[in-house]
Amino acid sequence: MNIYPEICELCEREENLTFHHLVPKKSHNRSRVKRLHTKEYMVNGGIDVCWDCHRMLHRSYTHELLALEYYTLELIKQNPKVSRFVNWVSKQNKSIKY
Repeated sequence: MNIYPEICELCEREENLTFHHLVPKKSHNRSRVKRLHTKEYMVNGGIDVCWDCHRMLHRSYTHELLALEYYTLELIKQNPKVSRFVNWVSKQNKSIKY
């Protein structure tokens, strides 16, 4: 976890960031996930996001769905639910409880 404020890759706010694995660790043993992603990508592929965006992703989607359908920053940003949340949260001055 990064303890210094930086720019969230989703909402672009200056916040403390966390590392979001694009292929969640809990889905690494699933055969469909193994066929789609390399071991290197499963372990190291990720984005730096604020707590608000990170919570929203994990509360909105299962680990398997994130691993199979939302495994790049571009795919995540294209999702309408994510887009609406990012649009809203980017206007907030401080972290929120989502």
